Amino acid sequence: MEIRLLCDLLDFAYAGPGPKNWHITRFAMYSALRGQLARADGPNRRCLAISGSSSLGRLLGLREAAMEGVAYPEVSLTELPFPDGSFDAVVSDQVLEHVEGDPFRAVAESVRVLRPGGHAVHTTCLINPVHGAPSDFWRFTPQALALLGTTAGAAVVLTGGWGNRIALKVIDLGFRMAKIPEDAGNPAYQIATRNEPGFPITTWVILRKPA
Repeated sequence: MEIRLLCDLLDFAYAGPGPKNWHITRFAMYSALRGQLARADGPNRRCLAISGSSSLGRLLGLREAAMEGVAYPEVSLTELPFPDGSFDAVVSDQVLEHVEGDPFRAVAESVRVLRPGGHAVHTTCLINPVHGAPSDFWRFTPQALALLGTTAGAAVVLTGGWGNRIALKVIDLGFRMAKIPEDAGNPAYQIATRNEPGFPITTWVILRKPA
């Protein structure tokens, strides 16, 4: 009875007014990342999008930059087939946990192919069920992502994580993919923006290659 009531309340909340762009595990993360690279945009810029991550590049503010995509297994993030300094940005959205190899090398490769002053952005997860596409190997705290970046010789511009215990219950009840109404008074919005640092579901980092 209590679970059914909670589900009914969530159905009502998710049906509320307001634009709906992202689901619960993306809402806070994408809100934090939106526009972060807008000042690095331009028609002569190149962004390497790993495994379908071009939408993250656009979200970050790279609206004019040329978006060039590669995907596993044809191209591995641990062995990018590009010379040093080829791109102004490298983005991977929920890819690092699937890297079949050394994640330190993967992040180092993303930094290697950057031009001086370029940015690498990686989003991934910590508290998340094992999932495919094609396999699942790793989990990362925000501190781990920062360590991967600094070990590669990059500066950490931003690192973060989002999650909370209520959200974990909401996900368990089957509401993971429902989009959040952008209404600060909506309970679904409040759950999606509440953060308990000890329970990060998603994590992310923005790195900058020294000029």
